[in-house]
Amino acid sequence: MKKNIGKIILYIVNIVLGIITIAPILYALAISFMPPDQIFSYPPKLIPKELYLKNYLDALNAAPIIKFIINSFVVSLGVTAGVIITSCLAAFSFSFFNFRGKKILFVIVIATMMIPAESIMISNYLTVGSFGWLDSYKALVIPYLSAAMGVFMMRQYYLTLPKELYEAAKIDGCNSFKFFTRIVFPMSRPIVGSLGVYTFLVTWNQYLWPLLVTSKDSTRTVQIGISMLQFSENQSFGLIMAGIVMVLLPSIIIFIFGQKQLIEGMTSGAVKG
Repeated sequence: MKKNIGKIILYIVNIVLGIITIAPILYALAISFMPPDQIFSYPPKLIPKELYLKNYLDALNAAPIIKFIINSFVVSLGVTAGVIITSCLAAFSFSFFNFRGKKILFVIVIATMMIPAESIMISNYLTVGSFGWLDSYKALVIPYLSAAMGVFMMRQYYLTLPKELYEAAKIDGCNSFKFFTRIVFPMSRPIVGSLGVYTFLVTWNQYLWPLLVTSKDSTRTVQIGISMLQFSENQSFGLIMAGIVMVLLPSIIIFIFGQKQLIEGMTSGAVKG
């Protein structure tokens, strides 16, 4: 009886938290389909009387949102691919190779997670500017091609794999690269999927760095594009919400289809040190 009551309370708490989490998104979706007179009506309306699509048309005309979405996809996919490759290779070295200073080097890599990104942003900007990469995809992608978080996640998973597997592969004439590409990497698909979804969403939501290194619409990302929908002389909440919905939709779709890999990856392998 007590267990059933505990489960009911847990379900109620989860439902309440879920409603609190999704309510702002649903409200933004509703506002995006409302005409101005309905948005500012009293009492406030939560459901639009009809689908008012002019807000979306105005958002597309006010700023090149589609171009910004494409830019964000290119940057996010590039960073995600880079982080997966560098993290897997580095973690493989830390897990299966024995070399002098391995533990110290790993500690140094993990220690970089404690450095705030804002503290090195100016130096990164000066470096990128000296290479002539401003207003280009290179400035948005290359500084984020490696991540200590990814190295840590992959290493913790690789440590759960039996060492005997590596020794048996070596006896059968399989070199380290073949062992990684044909055995280890396919076995680590859940954690790779988790890292990929996490990296994609983090990159998609970046604001400060793209704002710093881009000044042209040809390279700006969606987070910068949303700010262009706010006009000091005229605040159109329907237009702004329509832009927000268009920006949120791709990331929500990615999360929905990738949540299984995200959960499996986060819950696998993180016990060995």
